[in-house]
This record gives sequence, structure tokens and C-alpha cells, in this order.
Amino acid sequence: MIKLYQFATCPYCERVRQKLAELNIEYEKIEVDRANKPDIVKNLGGTVPVIDDNGMIMNESADIVKYLEEKYGNKGNKSW
Repeated sequence: MIKLYQFATCPYCERVRQKLAELNIEYEKIEVDRANKPDIVKNLGGTVPVIDDNGMIMNESADIVKYLEEKYGNKGNKSW
């Protein structure tokens, strides 16, 4: 299951949540504590959103949305 590291009020996280909903993908939301960010977030520069899709870890909402579309939206064109 995809893990989404996020801030509830972040518009970039909202963009990823919307794509996950659009593609009907189950995921786990992990609310990040701004004062004590987990290593997975810190290692990618400290910003959210970050996803972990069974070891495929990435940040940047535009990249995440593209990845989700390619992997889950267009089943015949997987480039990941």
C-alpha cells in the first residue's frame, strides 16, 4: 500500500491526494510533524509530499502525479 507523507493543509499534498482518489488507489496518510520529520522526508530535502510505493520513494507533487498516472492510470504504458 502506498504511504503518503503529508501536511493536511499543504496544497501540493492535496494535489497528490486528489490524484490518488481519481485513480481509486488505497493509501495510508502519514501526517508529518513539522518539528520532528521522519527520515524518509528529511532525506529528500524535508519537504512534502513524499510517497513510498513499496520501496519506490519520491517527492515533488508533479513527479508523484506523473508516476501515479503512468503506473496506475494507463495500465498499458508502464515506464516505472
